[in-house]
Amino acid sequence: MKDTTITTLVQPGEFSDHLSDVLRSGAQALLAQAVEAEVAGFLERHEQERLGDGRARLVRHGHLPEREIQTGIGAVTVKQPRVRDRSGKGADQLRFSSSVVPKYVRRSKSLEALIPWLYLKGISSGEFQPALSALLGAKAPNLSGDTILRLRKVWQQELDVFERRDLSARHYVYIWADGIYFQARMEADSQCMLVIIGATPEGKKELVGFTDGYRESSQSWRELLLDLKARGLNCLPKLAVGDGALGFWSALREVFPQTQEQRCWVHKTANVLNKMPKSIQAKAKADLHNIWMAETRIDADKAFGLFTAKYQVKYDKAVHCLTKDRDALLAFYDFPAEHWVHIRTTNPIESTFATVRHRTKRAKGCMKRDTARVMVFKLIREAEKSWLKLRGKNQLPKVIKGITFIDGLEKTKTPNQNAA
Repeated sequence: MKDTTITTLVQPGEFSDHLSDVLRSGAQALLAQAVEAEVAGFLERHEQERLGDGRARLVRHGHLPEREIQTGIGAVTVKQPRVRDRSGKGADQLRFSSSVVPKYVRRSKSLEALIPWLYLKGISSGEFQPALSALLGAKAPNLSGDTILRLRKVWQQELDVFERRDLSARHYVYIWADGIYFQARMEADSQCMLVIIGATPEGKKELVGFTDGYRESSQSWRELLLDLKARGLNCLPKLAVGDGALGFWSALREVFPQTQEQRCWVHKTANVLNKMPKSIQAKAKADLHNIWMAETRIDADKAFGLFTAKYQVKYDKAVHCLTKDRDALLAFYDFPAEHWVHIRTTNPIESTFATVRHRTKRAKGCMKRDTARVMVFKLIREAEKSWLKLRGKNQLPKVIKGITFIDGLEKTKTPNQNAA
């Protein structure tokens, strides 16, 4: 064979990657072998089936037209064998269907997961084709922004099912509540998403409630809590964690009056420091840290007193902002110490909202209100898959039973109490 003198030039927008070419060639060969093995096994299982004249019922009948399947290493060509049933047409006719390469499939499942992930991470539908071409090469015709339009419909259906689900069998020991604001297109007011996350008796965190509210008003929170109760959530949470939004606490006292309140220390620290000059904020933050990191309530009370004495004269507004919610800020001392890291802040929601803020920032606030609502819901459900369970899961049944905890430790009965 003579050596060719023809040199293949790389076209604009394409790139030459010999490693990827080798991987695609190997994948194509392995895929062909896998499909051939499936066909051989299918024919072998039906080998005993014969027609009236003794001929085999199933025989090979050429190949289906070649087609390309988009994968993480680019397009892989598939040529699938065809099997013919000689018995004729009808309901009893045997048909071969590959499990490796299902009928009509055009891309691998890894790419099916890649598309919504890219969208949720900030790639707009109009930028999909350039982004995917950079990842998979210029020949990625089956992956376009139109896929996102179909995904939105699926996500909307998921949200509808979520908002109608039965909660009669659910029980949440703790709940975290917060809202996120961002500007939707052609809307005068910022959109507010109200979110409630709950901790199950098994220590798992999951999304409990989600709605599009009017700011963080009492009415919006009340409607969300009443909706949860109407769908069967009758086991009241033992503790609710949230920031200083008065709307949520007003609604909570009305709908779940027996639930204890815990203010978020991260929000409270930020609010207090905002009322102080930047020159002393570092020292004040350390003093606030000494309060909520104290081992006992008595030590926390002492730290409260020191903070008040130190800043009352010059920064009375900052001190008032802290002391007015004193009892709610220290409610965590009545619960197991293993849970303090979880229930002192609304971090389970804040960390999830960081992804939402990133996505809306990348989209430059150009989403419609309904689109933003569906997207935020999907972001939360995706983040839910990686949420860590609560520490000290063995303590949750004790909290449910109403066992008393003092400074994070279970209260034990004294000999005199046992005798009584």
